[in-house]
Amino acid sequence: MTQESKTTIDHDEIRAWVEARDGVPATVARTAEDEDAGILRILFQEQDSGESLKEISWDDFFEKFEEENLAFLYQDETKEGGTSRFFKFVARD
Repeated sequence: MTQESKTTIDHDEIRAWVEARDGVPATVARTAEDEDAGILRILFQEQDSGESLKEISWDDFFEKFEEENLAFLYQDETKEGGTSRFFKFVARD
């Protein structure tokens, strides 16, 4: 089985993928300022982020996502067939 990466800018698709994996939108806490969400991340619920990640709203997340002209690269399954949490933010073409 091959692990296939997909790339999307569709907000609903991103949100569905994240929530299906018990994730929430987050920011690197030290980079967030006032109205700026800072560096985007996804925080998975059983992950201990210490103080480094802070949960943010989907609205704030997608505002920054669009402002930075990002795309979401992700995998649905691992090569073993399990649920993958692999993702990264990439620049749009």
